[in-house]
Amino acid sequence: MSAAVWRVLRRLGVSLVTLLGAVTLTFFALRLVPGDPAFAILGAGRQQVDISPEVLAVVREQYHLDDPLIVQFVLYLGRLLSGDLGTSYVQEQPVSALLVAQAGPTLALALLATVLAVVLSLVGAVLTAGRRLPSWISSALELVLASTPVFWLGFVLMLVFSVWLRALPIIDGGDLRSLVLPAVTLALPTAALLLQVLRQSLDDALEQPFVLTARSRGLGGLSVTVRHALRHAAIPYLTMLGFSFGALLGGAAITETLFSRPGLGRLLVESVASQDIPVVIAVVLVSTAVFILVNTVVDLLYPLIDPRMRERAATGARR
Repeated sequence: MSAAVWRVLRRLGVSLVTLLGAVTLTFFALRLVPGDPAFAILGAGRQQVDISPEVLAVVREQYHLDDPLIVQFVLYLGRLLSGDLGTSYVQEQPVSALLVAQAGPTLALALLATVLAVVLSLVGAVLTAGRRLPSWISSALELVLASTPVFWLGFVLMLVFSVWLRALPIIDGGDLRSLVLPAVTLALPTAALLLQVLRQSLDDALEQPFVLTARSRGLGGLSVTVRHALRHAAIPYLTMLGFSFGALLGGAAITETLFSRPGLGRLLVESVASQDIPVVIAVVLVSTAVFILVNTVVDLLYPLIDPRMRERAATGARR
């Protein structure tokens, strides 16, 4: 078996185990939370109003809620493997339909936040790399942004740009202006982390001998950084970008709730509150799958950026 095929099979196996782990942890965590899902199915949620024991018994039997947890889990896995994500307890709609309806706003938010984070981090790192004098200022700002909770940052941005300046709307109106504040809220902490990683990698690359050779040919500092050092610093940056996408997905739940936006994040929060177990598991499963896909794409980009990795992969395949 060639090294390339083995690598693909190993990544596929790791991805499947990760998805199974996410589904397993979510299922048992939700089922071990105090409360009876039968009330959620009947529309009572956590407010356990007067419902006849006979009706509860019928619901529990229909949904196998009286079976041991492991039996319920095996039954759920069987439906999942057949492509059935189940039906929402609260909204009484197929979970797949709910995901399709809410995926668009979350995808738009995540993509815009990613673009903003990449642009801010690239510009900031290129402008500050190799310049020792103002480094403490930029480092302090990055530390503050990276450690600021998303909900607090979003509240401050709302206060400044919506209440004081009246430049951007607070509540989602379905247009591009409504997307700006949520995207910036998500992008700033991610951009701060990416900037730190990229600047450190650029500083290391600028100390390599090839930089001295490039400068001896008359290239300026900015040209050397962009044309030569940036490629050598891109691998750690891409790795952090892939991991940061998970933080963007997690932050989307808070941001969409804070700005009253539709999306998978808000759907997840509402479903957890109402014990809508099929929806919660499906959102976690989709988010995990997207995270795996993004990191797989990042991994595939490594050989395109660094020819040395492509050469090592070719050498391993020949062996």
